[in-house]
Amino acid sequence: MKTRKTLYRDPSKAKIAGVCAGIAEYFGMETWLVRILVVSGFFLLAGPFMFFGYIAAWFILEKKPRNITTQAHGQAFGGQTSQEKHAGKGWHNVSEEEAEKVVVKSKVWQAGEPPKQAFSDIKQQFEKNEERLRNVETYVTSSEFQLNQEINRL
Repeated sequence: MKTRKTLYRDPSKAKIAGVCAGIAEYFGMETWLVRILVVSGFFLLAGPFMFFGYIAAWFILEKKPRNITTQAHGQAFGGQTSQEKHAGKGWHNVSEEEAEKVVVKSKVWQAGEPPKQAFSDIKQQFEKNEERLRNVETYVTSSEFQLNQEINRL
């Protein structure tokens, strides 16, 4: 199911009002690049137009709701979010932080992680999952688990 992206201000990533952060998220760009473009436009092209445009966007755009994550905007690339993929499957106990999709950027201005950082993050996720699996295996093969099973049968 494809949802329509909405343009919001993002005060959590704001320097002034979050307008540039919202625009960057909407178009899938880095926030610093949008800020540079706005400042350059202010000084080089049309200062008053950019100034009043920014002020207008500040008042017109709604603040980004807390329940919307940047992941929802990742659908512009045609994918589903992790929550949508796992919706209705009770065997997935995935929190919002763990379900975060790693987006690798291929160009400098795109939002996402550099490939080296993305690889490091994925490696950490696998190590964490392996540790959890080892703990489960240790518990299942322990005598404590067998005792709990016998008590539950009574």
